[in-house]
Amino acid sequence: MRLCLLLLFWVGAALANPTLVERYRQGQAHWPAATLDAGIRAAPLAALPAAPPCPASNPCSEASRVLGKQLFFERRLSGSGQLACASCHDPDLGWADGRRQAIGHNRQVGDMHSPTVVNSGYLQRLFWDGRVDSLEQQAMASWLNPVEMAGDPNAAIARLERIPGYAELFTKAYGDASISSERIVNAIASFSRSLTLTNSRFDQFMRGNSDALSEQEIRGLHLFRTKARCMNCHNGPLLSDQSFHHLGTSFHTVGNFKGRYSVTGNATEVGAFRTPPLRGVGKTAPYMHTGLATDLDMLLSLYNMGWWQNAEISDSGDSTPQARLSPQIKALDLQLDELADLKAFLLSLTGNMPYIAPPPELPEAASAD
Repeated sequence: MRLCLLLLFWVGAALANPTLVERYRQGQAHWPAATLDAGIRAAPLAALPAAPPCPASNPCSEASRVLGKQLFFERRLSGSGQLACASCHDPDLGWADGRRQAIGHNRQVGDMHSPTVVNSGYLQRLFWDGRVDSLEQQAMASWLNPVEMAGDPNAAIARLERIPGYAELFTKAYGDASISSERIVNAIASFSRSLTLTNSRFDQFMRGNSDALSEQEIRGLHLFRTKARCMNCHNGPLLSDQSFHHLGTSFHTVGNFKGRYSVTGNATEVGAFRTPPLRGVGKTAPYMHTGLATDLDMLLSLYNMGWWQNAEISDSGDSTPQARLSPQIKALDLQLDELADLKAFLLSLTGNMPYIAPPPELPEAASAD
């Protein structure tokens, strides 16, 4: 009898005081409060909607997506005829390129890492410095950039017009066979919006599948929201505040060190780069805009140590203000087991990347005869 009473007491105590993992499995209303700095308004974590919105100027359609898929892999858009969007956004490499610095026209080396285009349709601003606010603008800017595709739209359009297969694709997408630079970038943007990762195990967990994450991954989720301080910047459904921060990854006068400052002229944004979303993070190394961190272990170690404040260079010959470390960055003092838990959670965000195998067969040009 006494044993039964003790068992009932233990069960009752467990129900009244569930473990941390059990609290997370009960749903977000039962989670402990997130650790946030004063003034930070972090949107709650959530699953991503199934598809990003499409602008009224470029409505989503299956025909434009199919055309955009062809054009995304179309090397004849580039100045050399050798590069396509897929050259830097390869489906085999998480729709990035696996390089610290992108390589473009005439083997020119860029000054930043190519980010994945997966889930880019949810972003409010594109490029690491946020200089454009639509995928259409991003596609055009990369097409024209002399270090990237070095494209000449008039020459590219003339090439496509000699390829009979494109007449049918443009007609299906836009009602007639006319090819224009606007239609080209609109189609590429439509295809890019279709590259989504919205059903990671984290998304399943947030939709109510309490067993989608392991105990270790839930411990990592808790660290992500509290001691590891990730929620200060990586929050909301996209796991990004879509803002810009300086982490010590850029060095005065070296490469693209100005970041968001080059767009806004705001001295507080020198060296500040866009907070990347985190879905697929296990397949998109290297990390940061310079590709500085080659794997997740290195990335977590840098955050754990609190990055660094770059020293002043008084005689640099450049009048750009000194970049200041983001106030949200602080040393974390995470132990090895905590770093392992946090990494496990990040890997639960990877899910199944959209994949194309093999790449689409490109239409052939008409015979010169």
